[in-house]
Amino acid sequence: MFPSPNATVLIVPGLRDHVVRHWQTLLHADLLAARQKVATVPPLDHDKLSCAARLVALDKALLAIDGPVLLVCHSAGVMIAVHWARQRYPGMPQDKVIGALLATPADLETPLPAGYPDRVSLESGGWLPIPREPLPFPTILAASRNDPLASYERAAGMARDWGSELVDLGKVGHLNPAAGFGPWPGATNLLARLQRRH
Repeated sequence: MFPSPNATVLIVPGLRDHVVRHWQTLLHADLLAARQKVATVPPLDHDKLSCAARLVALDKALLAIDGPVLLVCHSAGVMIAVHWARQRYPGMPQDKVIGALLATPADLETPLPAGYPDRVSLESGGWLPIPREPLPFPTILAASRNDPLASYERAAGMARDWGSELVDLGKVGHLNPAAGFGPWPGATNLLARLQRRH
């Protein structure tokens, strides 16, 4: 089930930006094939660890879209959306973002596995602390029971603080190609649920 075509789905990737076999990349193609309006926040050429630069990129992508938007965020993309909501949403038309799917948020406040930015880099990049205020639009947070980047308990706490509906995905790792995803068919159903809530 796809969301109503009157809304544009805007993909907000994490720090690794665009990965060919990632579910967000595949979702973009599926939505295009279904004649759904869809866009993706483009990758950064510079300042890749700057939260402020990521917020500007999200702002630009939103301003280029006419009509309501559903955000689809993964990993650090969730944190981009949450920081954006706190810092920049007040200056945006209040009916612009009508909901957000927040999939397997990266818990940037706890030590991340090797190959990910360390706490000093995240602090200097403006990512910390994680905002905990309720989000100003409907959200669904989809959490994994064995995510190496966030425990289920921490993700559930974020959902509670943000006022998000919590969806338990079971043991799906970080919901990325390294965990065996690939397509994530459940994303479109959650998006349709979000739009019905709006």
